[in-house]
Amino acid sequence: MRFELKTLTAAAALTLGMGAMASAETIRIAHVDPDEWTGSKKGAAAQIFKNIVEGETDLEVEIFPAGALGNEDELIGQAQEGLLQMAIVSGAMSKACPAASVLDIPYTFASATVAWDVLDGEFGDNLAQHCLDQTGLRTLAYGETGFRNFTNGTREIRSPEDMEGLKFRVQPIPLYVEMVKGLGGEPTPIAWTELPNALSTGVVDGQENPVGVIYNNGLHKLQKYMTLDGHVYAADFIVIDDAFFGDLSASEQEVVAKAARIAGNMGRSIQQWNTAEGVKKVQEEGMEVYSPTADEIAAFAEKAQPAVVEYLRGELGDDAVWIDNLQAAVAAANE
Repeated sequence: MRFELKTLTAAAALTLGMGAMASAETIRIAHVDPDEWTGSKKGAAAQIFKNIVEGETDLEVEIFPAGALGNEDELIGQAQEGLLQMAIVSGAMSKACPAASVLDIPYTFASATVAWDVLDGEFGDNLAQHCLDQTGLRTLAYGETGFRNFTNGTREIRSPEDMEGLKFRVQPIPLYVEMVKGLGGEPTPIAWTELPNALSTGVVDGQENPVGVIYNNGLHKLQKYMTLDGHVYAADFIVIDDAFFGDLSASEQEVVAKAARIAGNMGRSIQQWNTAEGVKKVQEEGMEVYSPTADEIAAFAEKAQPAVVEYLRGELGDDAVWIDNLQAAVAAANE
């Protein structure tokens, strides 16, 4: 299944058109995060990738950050059509390769290190191959967008019971709607651009996002409480057009693959730093932050997972086997 190529903006089309006249030895890589690499996970990953590839090969790397060529859906489509050689994407990958959506099953990963073990091991390799077969895009490495956490302006949340009666903004994705329903909250799908106003006016009581996103976008100024429940671990996919990759020499392929792995690890490191700093900063600015115990996380998982797993099994069909594959991989990593 190939992802539908969205219409390019005039600026993006012009940029890519000019790039098409560049050397065939140029790798164009795009993402939607800021270019300021010391605080941007995708920005850091792209810059490190560029430094390594240009330092060890004759290939040139052009970076298109901050959504310059479109949103993640569009970047995937452009990479599939050969307009881009590479992209760093997160949530949009599950649209192009539905099996990737199993990574969004809530409370799957007890820690980032467990997620890394799973994604960098046999499960991650097999998922990458499956998505290559589905999309024509080779996943060279996995980065990190981070754990998502709940915030609200009404009360501290320590259990699913504390969520009852509260309206939470969720992404317009059915999986997230099912998760919040299972936890007893009232899910309200709202576009990202409308979230600050929805919080300010009381349309919703709370929302969920990684800590870095919450702090960097000032959402902590509109909310009183944060619960570090880490309900979903979001991964970045560093992908390359497989036809382009196949045309590289063996030595170039080796360097590109190595650079992507290092880039993914750099993105993870930046995200871990952003999370730690973000928690500290929101507390300094008056937000109350609660870290649930293992037993409390188990209570959240007991409520949220069944609804989401049931939904995914219905949506994925034969690909539902990836749910079982993931659960087995996580169990092995936890041992």
